[in-house]
Amino acid sequence: MDKYQEQPHLLDPHLEWMLNLLLDIVRDSDSPPALVHLAFKFLYIITKVRGYKIFLGLFPHEVADVQPVIDMFTHQNPKDHETWETRYVLLLWLSVTCLIPFDLSRLDGNLTSEGGEVRTSTMDRILQIAESYLIVSDKARDAAAVLISKFITRPDVRQKKMADFLDWTLSTLSKSSFQTMEGTIMMDGMLQALAQVFKHGTRESCLPYASTVLVCLDNCKLSESNHTLLRKLGVKLVQRLGLTFLKPKLAKWRYQRGCRSLIANLRLSTQDEERQIPQILASDNDEDYDVPEEVENVIEQLLVGLKDKDTIVRWSAAKGIGRMTGRLPKELADDVVGSVLDCFSFQETDNAWHGGCLALAELGRRGLLLPSRLTDVVPVILKALTYDEKRGACSVGSNVRDAACYVCWAFARAYEPGELKPFVNKISSALVIVTVFDRDVNCRRAASVSLLNGTFPHGIDILTTADYFAVGNRSNCFLNISVNIAGFAEYTQSMIDHLIDMKINHWDGINRLLVLPDIKTEYKKIKLISST
Repeated sequence: MDKYQEQPHLLDPHLEWMLNLLLDIVRDSDSPPALVHLAFKFLYIITKVRGYKIFLGLFPHEVADVQPVIDMFTHQNPKDHETWETRYVLLLWLSVTCLIPFDLSRLDGNLTSEGGEVRTSTMDRILQIAESYLIVSDKARDAAAVLISKFITRPDVRQKKMADFLDWTLSTLSKSSFQTMEGTIMMDGMLQALAQVFKHGTRESCLPYASTVLVCLDNCKLSESNHTLLRKLGVKLVQRLGLTFLKPKLAKWRYQRGCRSLIANLRLSTQDEERQIPQILASDNDEDYDVPEEVENVIEQLLVGLKDKDTIVRWSAAKGIGRMTGRLPKELADDVVGSVLDCFSFQETDNAWHGGCLALAELGRRGLLLPSRLTDVVPVILKALTYDEKRGACSVGSNVRDAACYVCWAFARAYEPGELKPFVNKISSALVIVTVFDRDVNCRRAASVSLLNGTFPHGIDILTTADYFAVGNRSNCFLNISVNIAGFAEYTQSMIDHLIDMKINHWDGINRLLVLPDIKTEYKKIKLISST
């Protein structure tokens, strides 16, 4: 199955019959426990390759499936590390079956047995199962968080159990410490569950608890933890809380490139589309916003997350900045953009530059970076495209340059060519330099893709020479591709200037060796161009 991980959608036509075949073994009462676990193990492998979200919709989810799935948990031992795949798949299955469109109390009947004993209700049994697996140390913890998000946000469960569940999670969080392994596991489970609940729950049901959760999260001081996953979950939960505080509506002031529908393009003239854009930008000036005080705390934590030492935390913070800014009034959103630009100070580390680039790309992609800000943003991105700092025997900055290419890609798709026209020559020259002269293949390929999406001078001619695969070889880039591109007058001088300023004295010896013949060839190109 692992061979399908790069293109998991190829499995889609076969998922249903494979699932049914394995579930027949699970449902057969004559199947030995070892065979049942093997079937669940195969189900987990398929889930891992295709992703659990796609797989959830294929599980049987009739009313008759609820009790059998719950009863299967009575035979499970949470401490048995040999059968965790079984528990993982069962929790995912239960997260689907618990969504039946009936009140769960209808499944219970009379809870008092003939002997006078009171049976546990279906609702309580599911909640006990979910809570017990939120604190285990294996993969079942992730599935338990998914189960909680589906179960606790049901209308009938929300009214009866949501407050008590949140009290339990916050109490567990406050008592746990990331200094110990046990505490880290428990905090991981609680944070996953809370993040999933605030993602899938309605704003009306989650808003009364958001402030309390934010205070508890502040007291946990997750930013001081050495565990990357805890910091990422903390940032993810913070942004979910921030989105809960703000009303779920798109900012009317955002920049819109125009209609992306081919049908609508046929109906509307170009003049009509041009008239619509300024109306959208100006229609929201007088709208009243009620922004809670907690939003400032959330934005501050996300800005700190942009400077985190781990990429996944910075990426989560950047997405949070983009989502939050889309719900803010225009003036506050502009303040957020200004705070993001502060990441590009010479005093900041490469982590801050990388996080800032990711945030700018998210803002631009969502239309939240207005054209009036491009004069401040473009010079910063041009610096980021050549960011390369030596640290000991190596250098840092390849991730910054890669993220800067992502910003250029986002801008090319988000803005009308007319908005970028004043900056086209500078951006195109910088991207060409990264495409042919960068020492990292990922950056060269990212710049090549950015050139593909933009409207740049001689763009088609350049891309036929410097496509995604051609730039994979550094020697070919320096000695052949760069010479061909230098034939275009718009790029020749900037390429030679870059080689002399940045590459001829570069710490990497291979770069220095490749530069000398390149400068000689391109100098001849300049003389040829000037003579003609």
